[in-house]
Amino acid sequence: MKRQNRLPAILPIAATLVIAGCWGCNHGSIPAKSGNGSSAGSGKPSGLTGEVSIDGSSTVFKITQAVAEEFHAATPGVSVNVQYSGTSGGFKTFVTGRLDICDASRPIQQKEIDVTKENGVEYIELPVCFDALTVAVNGENDWADAMTVDELKRMWQSAAKGKVDKWSDVREGWPKEAISFSGAGKDSGTYEYFTEAICGKKGDIRSDYEPSENDNDILRSVEGNKYAIGFVPYAYYVPRQGKLKAVKIDWKPDDELGPIEPSPENVIKGIYNPLARPLFIYVHKKSAERPEVKEFVDFYLKNASSLATKVKYIPLPEDAYPKVQERFARLQIGTGFGGKSEVGLHIDEILSREPKP
Repeated sequence: MKRQNRLPAILPIAATLVIAGCWGCNHGSIPAKSGNGSSAGSGKPSGLTGEVSIDGSSTVFKITQAVAEEFHAATPGVSVNVQYSGTSGGFKTFVTGRLDICDASRPIQQKEIDVTKENGVEYIELPVCFDALTVAVNGENDWADAMTVDELKRMWQSAAKGKVDKWSDVREGWPKEAISFSGAGKDSGTYEYFTEAICGKKGDIRSDYEPSENDNDILRSVEGNKYAIGFVPYAYYVPRQGKLKAVKIDWKPDDELGPIEPSPENVIKGIYNPLARPLFIYVHKKSAERPEVKEFVDFYLKNASSLATKVKYIPLPEDAYPKVQERFARLQIGTGFGGKSEVGLHIDEILSREPKP
């Protein structure tokens, strides 16, 4: 079966970036970047004031951080507080109405939808870009250039503990050395997406892996051990190429494509499966009625394509952004995913679904 023109569907310690009176300051584990030279922040600064509160995915943090910095240049009177406590951590606050925007690396889940209804929270689901979730090994690893999804499942699923502990347990001829596993923690949307896409069931993962809510910590663990493996968002992997190596993924070994490496080109072609995924922001409808939040989200959607590229994520197709902007302009509430994640959906299908509360 060919996989042509298919795009995918689809942290206890919080790092904070406050874009207010400290333009250019560094916060958390990811340094702030200057907006100099960008057309987004040019022109006469806006007189708008107020605050925008954002929390959630460490994956989406990178693009939201970039947007917040550029937005501050044009609207210095608005304080944008960006945190990352993980997708699940962000939703815990968002569904109770105590957050303006939740960054999410997977769709809102049914249990979270149920809480929004209990609290009278209406939300707007907005896809903003794609990620090529990356399986990374140490740069000195000269054997695991490519792996099948079945091999990854046998390594990572909960039943693997005590059975698939050495590289030679995965494939004959590989080193008889213990594998060091690291990856996203349970509050992360990356954890939920990876376990569902690779292991076949959300949360089905070996109990002896090293979890972290900080993607840079995961990468450092892999960099420090020749026999390590981990999974991280593509944008975190790219700056560390050389010290790390991305494993090519063979989704269906019986097709003609073979193993596919994570890259913007392969995500756009729809052939990096099943680990390509859409990234979202969820906006509290009541918050969207405030001028500073509306202005920020409008700015986000107008600049998402260029800023996604800047921070090494993959923009949506250009004709998708007007549809997303229209959804926000109409304050169209609900989700198109029915409370669950899905793998292998084309962006056109995502946007054609009528969101339901």
